[in-house]
Amino acid sequence: MSRNQIENRNFLSPTGFRFILSRSPKVAFFCNQANIPDINLAIANFPTRLGRKVPEPGDELDFGDLNLRFLIDENLENYMEIQNWMRGLGYPNAAKESSDLQKEYYPELSKDSKKMNVYSDGTLIILNNSQISSYQIRFKDLFPYSLSTLSYDATQTDIEYFTADVSFKYTIYTVTNMNGDEL
Repeated sequence: MSRNQIENRNFLSPTGFRFILSRSPKVAFFCNQANIPDINLAIANFPTRLGRKVPEPGDELDFGDLNLRFLIDENLENYMEIQNWMRGLGYPNAAKESSDLQKEYYPELSKDSKKMNVYSDGTLIILNNSQISSYQIRFKDLFPYSLSTLSYDATQTDIEYFTADVSFKYTIYTVTNMNGDEL
């Protein structure tokens, strides 16, 4: 195999994906937009005797946020999955909301009791042109920090169903093939 030639000349489609979120399966089911976050390498500038600074690769990576957009079901179940998760993390009205979060049981989440129900792993599965799973981006220790507003408007003439945007922080993501081997 030559490293100079591309073997697969098909283009990546922006519509070929599925998202799995252990803690919020209803959000994942209606997910209609997701991103592979950006990644930035810090730069270290070293001064020279000539007064000029020379850039060198740094030793810190900064990962962007995972952003999802999902259609909202009529009973607000998926919207409330995220809102209740955030309320449980943030104690908006009472500490009871945090204890309610801890009482919920999700067997597929981390077995680490300190992380139980606070974080969730998520997977963005990328599909090829034949709609077959090609590779996956696995996110470790996700938690939501922003959920968009819902604005009702009686003056709209066409029905546009509600969508919500949610942003997540996470520890790290890895890109693997479907066997789990890193690319």
